Amino acid sequence: METDAPQSVVDVAEGLDVSALLDINHPLKQEVADWASDHLDAADLVQRDAASSFDRTQWDRVAATGLLGSAVSRDYGGTGDDLVTTTLKLEGLGYGCRDNGLATAVAAQMLIVQHVLSSFGTEAQRRSLLPRMVSGELIGAFAATEQDAGSDTFSMATRAEADEDGYRLSGRKSYVTLGPIADVAVVFASTNPDVGRWGVSAFLVRAGRPGVTFTTSRDKMGLRTSPLGDIELDGYLAGADDLIGQPGSGASIFSATMEPERGLMFATQLGAAHRIIDESVTASKTREQYGQPIGTFQAVSHRIAEMRVMFESARLQTYRTAMLLASGRSVTLEAAMTKLVVSEAVAAIALDAVRVFGAVGYLSEYGIEREVRDALGGLVYSGTSDIQRNVIAALMEIPQ
Repeated sequence: METDAPQSVVDVAEGLDVSALLDINHPLKQEVADWASDHLDAADLVQRDAASSFDRTQWDRVAATGLLGSAVSRDYGGTGDDLVTTTLKLEGLGYGCRDNGLATAVAAQMLIVQHVLSSFGTEAQRRSLLPRMVSGELIGAFAATEQDAGSDTFSMATRAEADEDGYRLSGRKSYVTLGPIADVAVVFASTNPDVGRWGVSAFLVRAGRPGVTFTTSRDKMGLRTSPLGDIELDGYLAGADDLIGQPGSGASIFSATMEPERGLMFATQLGAAHRIIDESVTASKTREQYGQPIGTFQAVSHRIAEMRVMFESARLQTYRTAMLLASGRSVTLEAAMTKLVVSEAVAAIALDAVRVFGAVGYLSEYGIEREVRDALGGLVYSGTSDIQRNVIAALMEIPQ
């Protein structure tokens, strides 16, 4: 019996920028990094980080470049880039923008909220929302997690009861990135609890309407300039035109969204890790102890060498996943491996930088300690490292 042969590596890469895999200083990445360094002011970042303050002006500057629309079709105001190009741009943003919270927020809207609308929204939903998100006019959030469910997403308590005008949503979503300042959120709720995950549906919920409260930002360890809050629903009316996909398709939408989220959202933190390594190399040449540059000490040089190895490995995994996604393949396994490898590498690199910089790395004014706090969140959000290991093991058909 004939079967379709799997695509070769050449087929997958056809039409994509393969040099993205090979050049850590890719010209497009460098172009975005240079722009971000010049135009995204970090002068008050220590103060904004301490105050957990989101800078809308910086968001608007990013939007004005067209970056928010990188992966959005030109039909809806975007630039229609493939996912490899989008990943290069996000990595460049992470390198040049010292505000990791802002960079992460940008990636979240691009790869999660806008991806849901582009892939599963109706034509009316796309035309109503995507151009305004791309321009920076609207900010979107993705609300699936609940306080008591955590990584067990589909044990959600939020309900959507059908009535003659649409659906009435009640419940509370937690840990919503950009939630406190969002204009619209993609919210998951159960329309048929008796069938578990197959009874989950996705809805658009708009701020300012009766029955919904977007709470103020919650304090957190890192990424403090990216607001994180809850969404409280009390009989919120979602009209029939606010349903995304079909009733009961929420689990499929969520699972499909996890692939670009886990696989590519860490591109900005890859860029930050590259910047940290470059700054560590500079410190190894300019910081002296015992009358000589600290790089002459093998303990320091080997540490920075290991930082580079971790970065290169994580970057290769990211761009492999980006190329597979861009080719239309399902990458559940690859995305889980990428999320695990990159989040662990970025956290280790940031912590090693503190060791390279010494006391300076421990002081808030120099920003190294902030890199550590910002990196640690990656071990938890989008599924913890242990969850990724569970996914990988299951897809390898290891008994669970």
